[in-house]
Amino acid sequence: MIHNVKDNTTGAETGNEFLAFTLGKEEYGIDILKVQEIRGYEAVTRIANAPEFVKGVVNLRGIIVPIVDMRIKFNLGEPTYDQFTVVIILNIGGRVVGMVVDSVSDVITLSPEQIKPAPEMGTAFNTDYLIGLGTLDERMLILVDIDKLMSSEEMGLIEKIAA
Repeated sequence: MIHNVKDNTTGAETGNEFLAFTLGKEEYGIDILKVQEIRGYEAVTRIANAPEFVKGVVNLRGIIVPIVDMRIKFNLGEPTYDQFTVVIILNIGGRVVGMVVDSVSDVITLSPEQIKPAPEMGTAFNTDYLIGLGTLDERMLILVDIDKLMSSEEMGLIEKIAA
């Protein structure tokens, strides 16, 4: 199931759906429409001279998919790979990329008024990649603009590896 959504304004009245996942002690959210599937972590094929956060590639039904470990990318301690480790398969601009996270919790619908602008703060993410903070009862999700993050300059290495 692949959605290509160019215009987000159509769903604004109903709220936007975010996939919630954890990295370290923080909970993050990304646009559910970018998510192709969620898988367990499996062995990857290393690529020589790839940056450390690019774990390698996997063959996903005939497509070679780079796997990025966000825990390494954002210096969140030594990553462990176990039965709880999750790979979120993303479809970004027609490219398929896997993102390793600690766990995935649920899908959350946030109305525009539940999304607050992100203050300048010392999060692992550069605030350029943040949509804002989603608040739901006692929870706070750091909402990530996954398109911007994955196509950013430092992540642009994915383009070279996948090409």
